[in-house]
Amino acid sequence: MRHTDELDAVIACEQTLRRRIAERLAEEAGTPVSGGLSEAQVAAADAAIEAWWQAGEEEHDLRAFRPIGPLEELLAEHRGILERIADMRDRRLS
Repeated sequence: MRHTDELDAVIACEQTLRRRIAERLAEEAGTPVSGGLSEAQVAAADAAIEAWWQAGEEEHDLRAFRPIGPLEELLAEHRGILERIADMRDRRLS
């Protein structure tokens, strides 16, 4: 039986969410992905992820009072995965 590392599985989940964010952004821009993602689409996803991260908890708390769209849901889920990865790495270092 092959040993699997929980962190590897969580990182794979993060990469899947990153691709889904890129696909969602492309769809919202009217250029759905056919085949693989372009470098520009991946860069747009990374920029959206960074902007969401930089927005901070205060702004995200304000969003709790209104419905969020599919892209925001993916970004929030991605942020949670990044926080989980950071926690797992911190535990391994202690």
